[in-house]
Amino acid sequence: MFDVKLKEIGMAVVDANNDGTVAELLDHHYAEDAVSVEAAAMDDSGREVTGLAAIRAKHDWWNSNFEVHQSRAEGPFFHGEDRFTVIFSAETTHKPSGQREQMREIGEYTVRDGKVVREEFFYTAE
Repeated sequence: MFDVKLKEIGMAVVDANNDGTVAELLDHHYAEDAVSVEAAAMDDSGREVTGLAAIRAKHDWWNSNFEVHQSRAEGPFFHGEDRFTVIFSAETTHKPSGQREQMREIGEYTVRDGKVVREEFFYTAE
């Protein structure tokens, strides 16, 4: 029903987030000019970044600012020939403030030519 490569990439996103191998995921399954869009600006870089270097920098920022106590990726949930979503949940502590919280978000991924070309994140309004 769904493209084999799309399913492979969807499972790779879920697995990498569950086993902590996101760096390898970016190396193997993301286009060099991939775009990442947050629901709200997290820092001075704004909501949208373009390119693998900028996406890696987002991950570095996250790791510098949050301690992750537990996290889980669920899915993927496929839509058409080129998209899927993943549900993320995590318990984190914001390192600068010490505030601990539960979070949930949905990531929507667009795939072209066997690579993730766009990811967009949607948060709950808590």
